[in-house]
Amino acid sequence: MSVASTESTMRGYMDALLGGGDFSASFSDDVLWTTMETGDEIRGRDAVRDVILEMHTQAFDAAPEVKSVTVGDGMAALEAVFVATHTGEFAGLAPTGAAVRLPYVVVYDVAADHITALRAYLSIAGLVAQIQAASGSTARAATGADATL
Repeated sequence: MSVASTESTMRGYMDALLGGGDFSASFSDDVLWTTMETGDEIRGRDAVRDVILEMHTQAFDAAPEVKSVTVGDGMAALEAVFVATHTGEFAGLAPTGAAVRLPYVVVYDVAADHITALRAYLSIAGLVAQIQAASGSTARAATGADATL
């Protein structure tokens, strides 16, 4: 896959994701999401779409700040800051209204004009700590699969 094709796929994905469109159209049928901190994996177009929507619109009201996107032949990397308000259950924590900011990176594999894998490098523990600190909560958050992004 050429750099131009990879860039076109990523541009379509990012425009749809940030613009509220059908970003999952950019995924292969068996796309794989991996949360690198925990090793948790989610497979399939609908399942990966759902976990992204959960983070952006259900557990949080999010407006990610894109810092950079780097594209190569069949791969891309996104550097961003997750800027959000905690509006729904996340990692065993009830909604708090806490404002959070968490830097993260997602690395994408791209083949045949579709994203085939996303590897998310972000700190779930850091996100939970921000929520707890902002809300004054000392409640214990869920770990492992319950804290999957």
